[in-house]
Amino acid sequence: MTKIETVETATGPARVHWYAAEKPRAVVALSHGAGGGIGARDLAALARVLPEQGFTVALVEMPWRFAGKKVAPAPKTLDTGWREIWPALARPELPVVAGGRSAGARVACRTSAELGAAAVLALSFPLHPPGRPEKSRADELLGAGLPTLVVQGGNDPFGRPEEFPEGDHELVGIPYGDHSFAVPKRADLTESEAVTLLTDAVTAWLATPGMLRTRPVL
Repeated sequence: MTKIETVETATGPARVHWYAAEKPRAVVALSHGAGGGIGARDLAALARVLPEQGFTVALVEMPWRFAGKKVAPAPKTLDTGWREIWPALARPELPVVAGGRSAGARVACRTSAELGAAAVLALSFPLHPPGRPEKSRADELLGAGLPTLVVQGGNDPFGRPEEFPEGDHELVGIPYGDHSFAVPKRADLTESEAVTLLTDAVTAWLATPGMLRTRPVL
Protein backbone atom coordinates (compact mmCIF):
# COMPACT_ATOMS: atom_id res chain seq x y z
CA MET A 1 0.00 0.00 0.00
CA THR A 2 1.33 3.43 -0.95
CA LYS A 3 0.23 6.69 0.62
CA ILE A 4 1.51 10.21 -0.03
CA GLU A 5 1.60 12.67 2.84
CA THR A 6 2.49 16.36 2.73
CA VAL A 7 4.38 17.72 5.73
CA GLU A 8 4.74 21.45 6.33
CA THR A 9 8.15 22.84 7.31
CA ALA A 10 9.54 26.34 7.78
CA THR A 11 11.12 26.19 4.32
CA GLY A 12 8.04 24.86 2.57
CA PRO A 13 6.19 21.56 2.27
CA ALA A 14 7.89 18.19 2.06
CA ARG A 15 6.31 15.04 0.71
CA VAL A 16 6.51 11.57 2.26
CA HIS A 17 5.77 8.51 0.13
CA TRP A 18 4.77 5.64 2.41
CA TYR A 19 5.23 2.02 1.36
CA ALA A 20 3.56 0.13 4.16
CA ALA A 21 4.37 -3.36 5.37
CA GLU A 22 1.39 -5.47 6.37
CA LYS A 23 2.78 -6.07 9.87
CA PRO A 24 5.63 -3.58 10.20
CA ARG A 25 8.53 -4.09 12.59
CA ALA A 26 10.07 -0.67 11.91
CA VAL A 27 10.01 2.34 9.61
CA VAL A 28 12.93 2.90 7.25
CA ALA A 29 12.92 6.64 6.41
CA LEU A 30 15.09 7.63 3.45
CA SER A 31 15.75 10.96 1.78
CA HIS A 32 17.34 11.59 -1.58
CA GLY A 33 20.62 13.17 -2.64
CA ALA A 34 21.46 16.73 -3.58
CA GLY A 35 21.09 16.10 -7.30
CA GLY A 36 18.24 13.63 -7.57
CA GLY A 37 14.96 12.48 -6.14
CA ILE A 38 13.26 9.48 -4.62
CA GLY A 39 13.23 7.69 -7.97
CA ALA A 40 16.90 6.74 -7.53
CA ARG A 41 17.45 3.02 -8.20
CA ASP A 42 18.53 2.19 -4.65
CA LEU A 43 15.65 4.03 -2.99
CA ALA A 44 13.08 2.60 -5.39
CA ALA A 45 14.43 -0.92 -4.90
CA LEU A 46 14.28 -0.68 -1.11
CA ALA A 47 10.72 0.69 -1.26
CA ARG A 48 9.78 -2.34 -3.34
CA VAL A 49 11.59 -5.03 -1.33
CA LEU A 50 11.54 -4.02 2.34
CA PRO A 51 7.76 -3.95 2.93
CA GLU A 52 7.67 -7.62 1.96
CA GLN A 53 10.18 -8.23 4.77
CA GLY A 54 8.15 -6.39 7.41
CA PHE A 55 9.65 -2.90 7.14
CA THR A 56 7.57 0.11 6.18
CA VAL A 57 9.52 2.48 3.93
CA ALA A 58 9.06 6.25 3.93
CA LEU A 59 10.72 8.00 0.98
CA VAL A 60 11.04 11.70 1.75
CA GLU A 61 11.07 14.46 -0.84
CA MET A 62 12.78 17.33 0.92
CA PRO A 63 11.20 20.81 0.65
CA TRP A 64 13.64 22.12 -1.96
CA ARG A 65 12.98 19.14 -4.21
CA PHE A 66 9.22 19.35 -3.67
CA ALA A 67 9.44 22.99 -4.81
CA GLY A 68 11.12 21.95 -8.05
CA LYS A 69 14.52 23.44 -7.29
CA LYS A 70 17.60 21.80 -8.81
CA VAL A 71 20.16 22.78 -6.18
CA ALA A 72 19.97 21.67 -2.55
CA PRO A 73 20.32 24.27 0.22
CA ALA A 74 23.10 24.36 2.80
CA PRO A 75 23.55 21.38 5.15
CA LYS A 76 22.16 23.34 8.11
CA THR A 77 18.92 23.98 6.20
CA LEU A 78 18.69 20.32 5.18
CA ASP A 79 19.10 19.26 8.80
CA THR A 80 16.41 21.68 9.97
CA GLY A 81 13.96 20.40 7.38
CA TRP A 82 14.63 16.77 8.36
CA ARG A 83 14.04 17.57 12.02
CA GLU A 84 10.67 19.12 11.17
CA ILE A 85 9.65 16.11 9.07
CA TRP A 86 10.72 13.63 11.76
CA PRO A 87 7.50 13.68 13.88
CA ALA A 88 5.56 12.39 10.86
CA LEU A 89 8.10 9.60 10.37
CA ALA A 90 7.93 8.62 14.04
CA ARG A 91 4.11 8.82 14.24
CA PRO A 92 3.56 5.07 13.67
CA GLU A 93 5.31 4.56 17.06
CA LEU A 94 7.75 2.05 15.64
CA PRO A 95 11.54 2.10 15.69
CA VAL A 96 12.74 4.41 12.90
CA VAL A 97 15.86 3.76 10.84
CA ALA A 98 16.96 7.12 9.48
CA GLY A 99 18.84 7.24 6.24
CA GLY A 100 19.15 8.32 2.68
CA ARG A 101 21.52 8.42 -0.22
CA SER A 102 24.45 10.82 -0.58
CA ALA A 103 23.46 14.18 0.98
CA GLY A 104 20.52 12.43 2.62
CA ALA A 105 22.91 10.00 4.28
CA ARG A 106 24.90 12.92 5.69
CA VAL A 107 21.73 14.46 7.14
CA ALA A 108 20.85 11.17 8.82
CA CYS A 109 24.32 10.81 10.33
CA ARG A 110 24.26 14.35 11.71
CA THR A 111 20.79 14.27 13.26
CA SER A 112 19.70 10.71 14.08
CA ALA A 113 21.03 10.41 17.62
CA GLU A 114 19.30 13.59 18.78
CA LEU A 115 16.03 12.55 17.12
CA GLY A 116 15.92 9.14 18.75
CA ALA A 117 16.44 7.00 15.65
CA ALA A 118 17.15 3.31 16.11
CA ALA A 119 19.88 3.13 13.46
CA VAL A 120 21.30 4.85 10.37
CA LEU A 121 21.35 3.59 6.77
CA ALA A 122 23.87 5.48 4.63
CA LEU A 123 23.64 4.79 0.90
CA SER A 124 26.49 6.17 -1.23
CA PHE A 125 27.86 8.23 1.66
CA PRO A 126 29.87 11.09 0.07
CA LEU A 127 33.06 10.62 2.05
CA HIS A 128 34.74 13.42 0.10
CA PRO A 129 34.20 15.46 -3.08
CA PRO A 130 35.45 13.65 -6.21
CA GLY A 131 39.20 13.90 -6.45
CA ARG A 132 39.50 15.65 -3.06
CA PRO A 133 40.16 12.93 -0.46
CA GLU A 134 41.67 15.56 1.87
CA LYS A 135 38.17 17.08 2.24
CA SER A 136 36.95 14.14 4.31
CA ARG A 137 33.50 14.01 5.90
CA ALA A 138 34.37 10.96 7.96
CA ASP A 139 33.62 12.84 11.18
CA GLU A 140 29.92 12.94 10.27
CA LEU A 141 29.80 9.19 9.73
CA LEU A 142 31.88 8.33 12.78
CA GLY A 143 29.87 10.71 14.94
CA ALA A 144 26.49 9.15 14.20
CA GLY A 145 26.57 7.26 17.51
CA LEU A 146 24.08 4.59 16.37
CA PRO A 147 24.24 1.25 14.57
CA THR A 148 25.10 2.29 11.02
CA LEU A 149 25.25 0.49 7.69
CA VAL A 150 27.09 2.06 4.77
CA VAL A 151 26.40 0.65 1.31
CA GLN A 152 28.96 1.97 -1.14
CA GLY A 153 29.69 1.43 -4.82
CA GLY A 154 33.10 -0.06 -5.53
CA ASN A 155 33.86 2.74 -8.01
CA ASP A 156 32.14 5.61 -6.24
CA PRO A 157 34.17 8.79 -6.95
CA PHE A 158 32.87 10.24 -3.67
CA GLY A 159 34.64 7.46 -1.75
CA ARG A 160 35.37 3.84 -2.58
CA PRO A 161 34.84 1.24 0.16
CA GLU A 162 38.58 0.88 0.86
CA GLU A 163 38.84 4.60 1.59
CA PHE A 164 36.49 4.49 4.57
CA PRO A 165 38.00 4.69 8.04
CA GLU A 166 37.55 2.01 10.63
CA GLY A 167 34.69 2.58 13.04
CA ASP A 168 31.59 1.09 14.60
CA HIS A 169 29.72 1.16 11.30
CA GLU A 170 29.30 -1.81 8.99
CA LEU A 171 30.24 -1.36 5.33
CA VAL A 172 29.06 -3.31 2.30
CA GLY A 173 30.67 -2.68 -1.08
CA ILE A 174 28.77 -3.16 -4.34
CA PRO A 175 31.33 -4.26 -6.95
CA TYR A 176 31.77 -1.88 -9.91
CA GLY A 177 29.01 0.43 -8.67
CA ASP A 178 29.30 4.18 -9.12
CA HIS A 179 27.67 6.82 -6.91
CA SER A 180 24.25 5.76 -8.24
CA PHE A 181 25.07 2.03 -8.07
CA ALA A 182 25.15 1.83 -11.86
CA VAL A 183 27.63 -0.75 -13.15
CA PRO A 184 29.45 -0.74 -16.52
CA LYS A 185 28.38 -3.17 -19.23
CA ARG A 186 31.78 -4.89 -19.07
CA ALA A 187 31.24 -5.84 -15.40
CA ASP A 188 30.72 -9.50 -14.51
CA LEU A 189 27.41 -8.71 -12.79
CA THR A 190 24.35 -6.95 -14.09
CA GLU A 191 22.82 -3.78 -12.71
CA SER A 192 19.89 -5.85 -11.46
CA GLU A 193 22.27 -8.17 -9.61
CA ALA A 194 24.06 -5.19 -8.08
CA VAL A 195 20.77 -3.80 -6.79
CA THR A 196 19.86 -7.20 -5.38
CA LEU A 197 23.17 -7.27 -3.50
CA LEU A 198 22.21 -3.92 -2.00
CA THR A 199 18.69 -4.89 -0.96
CA ASP A 200 19.87 -8.24 0.43
CA ALA A 201 22.55 -6.50 2.51
CA VAL A 202 20.08 -3.97 3.92
CA THR A 203 17.48 -6.64 4.67
CA ALA A 204 20.00 -8.83 6.51
CA TRP A 205 21.30 -5.86 8.52
CA LEU A 206 17.79 -4.79 9.55
CA ALA A 207 17.12 -8.33 10.76
CA THR A 208 20.12 -8.25 13.14
CA PRO A 209 18.73 -9.28 16.55
CA GLY A 210 18.33 -6.40 18.99
CA MET A 211 19.35 -3.67 16.59
CA LEU A 212 15.97 -2.00 16.22
CA ARG A 213 15.39 -1.00 19.81
CA THR A 214 13.74 2.38 20.15
CA ARG A 215 16.27 4.80 21.60
CA PRO A 216 15.40 7.77 23.81
CA VAL A 217 15.74 11.28 22.46
CA LEU A 218 18.85 12.85 23.98
